[in-house]
Amino acid sequence: MNPSGQGLFISFEGIDGAGKTTHIGTLAETFARQGRTVLRTREPGGTALAEKLRSLVLHDPMGALTEALLVFAARCDHVQQVIAPALARGEVVLCDRFADATFAYQGAGRDFDWGTLRALEAMVLRQEDGTQLQPDLTLWFDVSPAIAAQRLADARQPDKFEAESTGFFERVAGGYARRMRESPARFGRIDASRTPQEVWQQVEAVMAQKGWLA
Repeated sequence: MNPSGQGLFISFEGIDGAGKTTHIGTLAETFARQGRTVLRTREPGGTALAEKLRSLVLHDPMGALTEALLVFAARCDHVQQVIAPALARGEVVLCDRFADATFAYQGAGRDFDWGTLRALEAMVLRQEDGTQLQPDLTLWFDVSPAIAAQRLADARQPDKFEAESTGFFERVAGGYARRMRESPARFGRIDASRTPQEVWQQVEAVMAQKGWLA
């Protein structure tokens, strides 16, 4: 259990169209009603510099290594300027994607070397006390690429990732599954193919199991 008053870091993972953003808002409101100070943020992004890097990553053609380096550069600034200070203040940090996304998208989706990503992760997320910053909980909104694409149809002009093939997103899902196997205690898998109400019930159940919601 992460007692009230201590910082709490929850990341939300999944492909676009999984519905995670909707439930980030609902969970933020739920924590706020309990008197917690909540910080909502996203990756890539969260700082002025990281948002500039986000635009490059989402729209400019580049190789997988370049993508990974830019994402981790954005993450480094985000952690140092936003996430770590908020946790030190005892806030609840809800982050739309974090390091797992890099392993899923660049590692599995782009078939980039997992070991290189591990080395970058260790360097960027290393804290002053020598530990590695990771979410207290990662909620993986798992949904088939076909369902996600249907939800996103005509929603907006797709970025370069959203325009990828079904095969790409199947590899991304495999990357998330691998990360969950590597850190099972940190992950909560959510069946995001369900109705919004059913998905939220799953989120509530994970929160209750952790003892974080009254």
